[in-house]
Amino acid sequence: MVSDSLTDIAGLRVGHATLIGGGQLTGTTVVLAPEGGAVAAVDVRGGGPGTRETDALDPRNLVQRVEAVVLTGGSAYGLDAAAGVMAWLEERGRGVRVGPGPSHVVPVVPTACVFDLGRGGDFGARPDASTGRAAVEAAARSEPFAPVEQGNAGAGTGAVVGRVKGGVGSASVRLESGITVAALVVANAAGSGIDPATGALYGRYFEAGQDKGEGQAGRDPRPAPEVHEAAMRRLAEVAVGNGTQPLNTTLAVVATDAALTKAQAQKLAGTSHDGMARAVRPVHLLNDGDTVFALATGERALADGGPLALNEILAAGADLVTAAIVRAMLAADSVRTPGGTFPSYRELYAG
Repeated sequence: MVSDSLTDIAGLRVGHATLIGGGQLTGTTVVLAPEGGAVAAVDVRGGGPGTRETDALDPRNLVQRVEAVVLTGGSAYGLDAAAGVMAWLEERGRGVRVGPGPSHVVPVVPTACVFDLGRGGDFGARPDASTGRAAVEAAARSEPFAPVEQGNAGAGTGAVVGRVKGGVGSASVRLESGITVAALVVANAAGSGIDPATGALYGRYFEAGQDKGEGQAGRDPRPAPEVHEAAMRRLAEVAVGNGTQPLNTTLAVVATDAALTKAQAQKLAGTSHDGMARAVRPVHLLNDGDTVFALATGERALADGGPLALNEILAAGADLVTAAIVRAMLAADSVRTPGGTFPSYRELYAG
């Protein structure tokens, strides 16, 4: 089965816990690795990151594999969601072995957060350990290769890109070598995903056929000028009504079934940021915490050809992050809460 999402990497599962209503507009997303874990790395480019256990992923350090990655709303408060995931893993003896007994483990759960505080109306509404546990349980219950829910789900529930509703997006590709690469993003940026001159999503300029000025499948990604003008007027009204500066962050998990070292995985995390820069402008600002995790399950060897065999995976990672951000914005639904009005791209550019 091919779901065209992160779960096309055999063994990876994704679960969301979504908190909506009663002042809430936030959530947590967990990427659960196969038992035994996956090689992991991270690259942080934003100037205001909120992270946990990312130092453990440095190739110079001890930990080689992780059992789960957590993406969460709630800014730094939301990092508490990782505690629920740790507890769930510990109960199953999954983690770094630190003693002779099967329960002597320490689960290393790298985590990154987005800023969505107050968007539901209650600044104190944020994910906690119970939210993280709910998300990892949802991942564990999911069927192999189940499509990832996109849009207003999990960590993308309260996400906003510029003034437009963001969310979760995912995409995958199988390369000619037989290796699969996939990405999942939580698009929530201070910068915009929309070209102010045309109304097109920046990421759509990089789709197939764009060398001819056309979008995917030969469609022009630029809305009609009158539609774009109406959308800009609507966004100006929203900016006045919301009265707050848009805040951060875009997160991504880029995964492959290739056998990568930690150093190679770190290179994948770094080059995948290029995909973010294609789809959001400006990006990696001081009030963004842009972070990319890389996971490698090791099911397929790299093609013979020396270290340059990694290049096709690096290029695919960047392309898929761009595609996943576009999908996040196209899948998102408009939201209106006491904390603000966040129109979706589909509402602004209907048709």
